[in-house]
Amino acid sequence: MKVFKNILLILLNITCIIVFVISSIHISAYSKSKTSTPYDLNARAAVVIDCKTKRILFDKNAREIMPMASTTKILTSLVSIKYGNLDNKFKISSQASSIRGSKVGYKKDEEISLRELIYGLMFKSGNDAAIAIAEGIAGSVEGFCTLMNEYAKEIGILDSHFESPHGLDSQNHYSTAYDLAILTSKTKQIDFFNELSKTKQCSDRGFSRSYQNINKILYMVPEATGTKTGYTGQAGKCLVSSFNMGGDNEIIVVVLNCTPRWKSSEWLYNYAKEHYDFKKVLSANDVVIEHTLENGTKIEGIIKEDIIVPIKKEFEPTIEVVLNEGVKDGEVDKLDTLEHLGTVKVFENDEQIFIAPILNKNYKTM
Repeated sequence: MKVFKNILLILLNITCIIVFVISSIHISAYSKSKTSTPYDLNARAAVVIDCKTKRILFDKNAREIMPMASTTKILTSLVSIKYGNLDNKFKISSQASSIRGSKVGYKKDEEISLRELIYGLMFKSGNDAAIAIAEGIAGSVEGFCTLMNEYAKEIGILDSHFESPHGLDSQNHYSTAYDLAILTSKTKQIDFFNELSKTKQCSDRGFSRSYQNINKILYMVPEATGTKTGYTGQAGKCLVSSFNMGGDNEIIVVVLNCTPRWKSSEWLYNYAKEHYDFKKVLSANDVVIEHTLENGTKIEGIIKEDIIVPIKKEFEPTIEVVLNEGVKDGEVDKLDTLEHLGTVKVFENDEQIFIAPILNKNYKTM
């Protein structure tokens, strides 16, 4: 019996050693990288896109329709900037001052500039600011929501519908992680919003009160450049973020219904940084077509802007130049009246990831 116990003890010790070794191997295998799996991305939906090319770098249910809470206010801001004057003042109504949920605390009959209301909307996630903006721009919440839905379609937001300027839960108020990423990429073209979204505190602009940005990602990650938090009972915790990837390159990160939204957004940023390099494929005004026809006509096609694309680290980009029908053979009359001569396609491992127009260097308007 004693011998049997000794054998059991020996086997138990061997088992413990094996478990310890396997655990050590597992730990070391995933300690080399901040983003090495396994990581339980506890989000119902998530997406990472390159801001300029819109290439998807990470996708988890990115086109699944769901509530999006106060990330709605990104669109509210864009619509107000498009249709409003930032220096105009709006009077706070009783509907605005009594709205439920997160608020700045504006009082009825206060007069607040649109500029300050947008700060209150984005920094404090103020539902009172959202109502005041809607009423000031369109005369009513309903009229403003019409503008929101029209503008969304204009910029390619196709799987979303907006019933309010604040994002409180309602049956027909929804979006997707992908749509929110595309929406946020639009904000990067607007200097006022772009500067606002990455600012942490505002206390010296002649406003009625100071504003502290509640977006924690700005304090956690030095490269973070925005953008908006969100939370409701149905939507859960949401976050739309942007991060600088060096130079003028930025990515958009969206997590919806994600309890660890700060950690998950930072993980997705690190994932993109560790798996992709931003590479310049062509420079602005590079000549990509140079051809002389039999009749002596010279064709020169150029690229308008730098083409910089995110490429997986193990690959190099390749390009293909495609001329429009009839251009190369000179079958089109008056080639100098054609603004576009073709397209340049960018590939990664035979997968097309970006396309850009080729402009006619000798284009002459009629």
